[in-house]
Amino acid sequence: QGCNPLAETGRSKLQNQRAALNQQILRAVRMRAGAENLLRATTNNKVREQVLLELSFVNSDLQILKEELEGLNISVEVYQNAEETFSIPLVPLGLKETKEVDFTLPLKDFILEHYSEDSSEYEDEIADLMDLRQACRTPSRDEAGIEMLISYFLQLGYVENRFFPPTRHMGVLFTWYDSFTGVPVCQQNLLLEKASLLFNIGALYTQIGTRCNRQTQAGLENAVDAFQKAAGVLNYLKETFTHTPSYDMSPAMLNVLVKMMLAQAQECVFEQIGLSGIRNEFFTLVKMTQEVAKVGEVYMLVNTAMNQEPVKENIPYSWSKLAQIKSDHYKALAHYFTATILCDHELQPGDDEDQQEKALSQLYDHMPEGLMALAVLKDKVRRKQLGKAHLRQAIVYHEEALRVCGLCKKLRNIDVLQEVLTAAHKRSLLKYAQQETEDDFLSLIQAPDILPKTEHKIETIAPQFSKVKVKDFFHKLGPLTVFSAKQRWTAPRTIRIPQGAGELGFHLKGGSPVQIYCLDPLCPAASMGLKEGDYIVSVRGVDCKWLGVNEVLEKLRSVGEQPLEIEVISCQDTAASLHSKSATYSVGMQKTYSLICLAMDEDKIDQTKKAPLKLPFLSWGTKNRQKAASTLCLPSAVAGSSQTKKKLLPFTLLNTESSLY
Repeated sequence: QGCNPLAETGRSKLQNQRAALNQQILRAVRMRAGAENLLRATTNNKVREQVLLELSFVNSDLQILKEELEGLNISVEVYQNAEETFSIPLVPLGLKETKEVDFTLPLKDFILEHYSEDSSEYEDEIADLMDLRQACRTPSRDEAGIEMLISYFLQLGYVENRFFPPTRHMGVLFTWYDSFTGVPVCQQNLLLEKASLLFNIGALYTQIGTRCNRQTQAGLENAVDAFQKAAGVLNYLKETFTHTPSYDMSPAMLNVLVKMMLAQAQECVFEQIGLSGIRNEFFTLVKMTQEVAKVGEVYMLVNTAMNQEPVKENIPYSWSKLAQIKSDHYKALAHYFTATILCDHELQPGDDEDQQEKALSQLYDHMPEGLMALAVLKDKVRRKQLGKAHLRQAIVYHEEALRVCGLCKKLRNIDVLQEVLTAAHKRSLLKYAQQETEDDFLSLIQAPDILPKTEHKIETIAPQFSKVKVKDFFHKLGPLTVFSAKQRWTAPRTIRIPQGAGELGFHLKGGSPVQIYCLDPLCPAASMGLKEGDYIVSVRGVDCKWLGVNEVLEKLRSVGEQPLEIEVISCQDTAASLHSKSATYSVGMQKTYSLICLAMDEDKIDQTKKAPLKLPFLSWGTKNRQKAASTLCLPSAVAGSSQTKKKLLPFTLLNTESSLY
C-alpha cells in the first residue's frame, strides 16, 4: 500500500503543489504551441503583432512557473531529519508525477483475441495491477516503499512480455511529467513507464538518505548507503534507457544526478569520520584534511557538470549554487585543518620526524617555492607563516561561500545553511587573529592547494532487483516462455479420443506445457485433428499449462477406458504478421529504420531456375556503429512458393513505429 495521498504531511503538500504546477505548465505549453502555430499560419501583420504579444505573456508565465517548480526542488528542509541538526542540508529528488492509467479494456481485449480465453476471469488480476500502480504514486519513505516500486517495475516486465507485442501498440497511453520542467511526456510505449519508475526509485532513495539522522553513526551509514543506491539506480537508468524523451532522464542530466548523489555520500562519510569529534593531533588532522578536501573536490566537479550544456538550462539554479557553496566551504575547512596542524603542533624531541615530514608532504602536490617539508616542521617562524597563509585562503573560501549564498534567494532563506557558513567563517577569523603579528613581507606566502584523498571510496551500488520476489499476476495464462505476446497461437481445439482406442499414438516431451511428438498419422487422435508439435493445455477440462510430462501422463492414464478429451493449441506462422516497417533499438547503437520492399512479378519468374528467389531489400537510416544493428528478420522465399496466385504488394507499410527512442 502507498501512503495516504490526502495526508497533510510536508512531503505530500510538496507533491500536491508539484502536481498543480504541472497542470498549469501543461496549459501554458499548449497555449504557446497554439500561438506558434497561428504565427506560422497567418500573414496578417496585425494578427502577428497580437500573437507575438500573447507569446511574450505566455513565455513569462512559463518562466514564473518554472521558478516556482525550482522552489519546490530546493525545499530541502521538508525532507531532512526531524531532529535538530547543525549540518548543511542534503538535496533530494522529487518524485515524477503521472496520470492514472486504465489497463482494463486493452488487456481484456488482448486476452480474448490473443490467448482465446475468457477475459472476465482476469478482472481481479487487472485490478491488482492498477491498484499497485496507483499505490506507487505515493510510496512510503522507507524500504517498504522501495520494495513496492521495484515489485511494480518487475511486474511490468511480465506485463510487457504478455501483452505488448513488438508489432503494434496496445492503446494504453502513459503520461509522466518532467521533474524539473513540469512538461508532460505522453507515449503508448511501456518503456516510458519503466524508465520513469526507475527514476522514482532513485528519487525515493535520495529522500530516504536525507531523512536519516546525521547525528548518529547508524544514521550516517544508512545515508551513505541510500545515496550510493540512488546513484546506482540512476546510473542503471542512464545505461539502459539511453534515448528517453524527458529532460530529467536524459543521459547528460542523469550523469549530473549520479555525481551529485555520490558527492552527498562522500559528504556523509566525512561527517561520519568526525562524528565523535576531531582530535587536535597531528596525524588525525592530516587525515581529516585530505578527507574534507576530497568532499570539496567532488562538489567542484558537480558544480562544473551542472554548468555545462544542455544540463545548465534545466538544472535548478539553486542546486548549482549549493554545489559551489559546498565546494568552497569544504575547501576552506581543508585549509583551516592544515593551518591548525602548522600552528598548534610544533615538532617535539620525541616525535618521529620522518613520519611527520612524509605526512605533511602528502598534503601538497608541491611545496611553496623555497620551502621544504622538514625545514617547515623544524622552523617555528616558517610554520607560522605557512599556517597563516592557509588561514587567509580559508577565509577567502568562506567569504566566497557566504557571498554566493547571499546572491541566491532560495538558499538565503535556509537558516541552517547560513548558520553553518557563518560559524565556520568566524572560527577561521578567530584563529587568524590569535596568531602573532609577523612582518608583512614574510607573510605573503601563497598557500598551496591541498591534495584530496580518501580511505573510503564511494561507488554506485547497482540495484538488486532479484532480492524482491514477485509473482506474475497473469500466472494463469501459462508459462511465459510459451504464452507471450510475441508468439501467436490457434484457439484451443478439442481432440476426442474414443473409448477403447488402445494406444494413444503419440509421445509427450518438453516441460510446461507438454508437446506432442512422434505422432502416428493413422492413430484416432490424428484423425481428430491432432498435429505434430501441438501443446496440450487441458485434459478433461483440467488446466495443464503448468504441468510436466509425468503429471500429464498421470492424468491421461487416470481416464482408464473412458473417452478422452484434451484441448490443444498450435503455433501459427508469425512470418505473415511481420510488419514491414520497424523501428528497432539496441543498447549502444543508434536507431535504424528499415523498409522491406517485396516486389515480385510472378509472371516473369523463370520456373526453370533452381536458384532460390531473392527478395529486394531497401534500407536507409543513420549509420550503425556495429554491423547488423537492426534486429528485423526478413521472411525467406522458398522455391516453389510462386505457385500461389496471390501477389505481394510492392510496398507494405504499417504504422508501427514506437517512439520512445
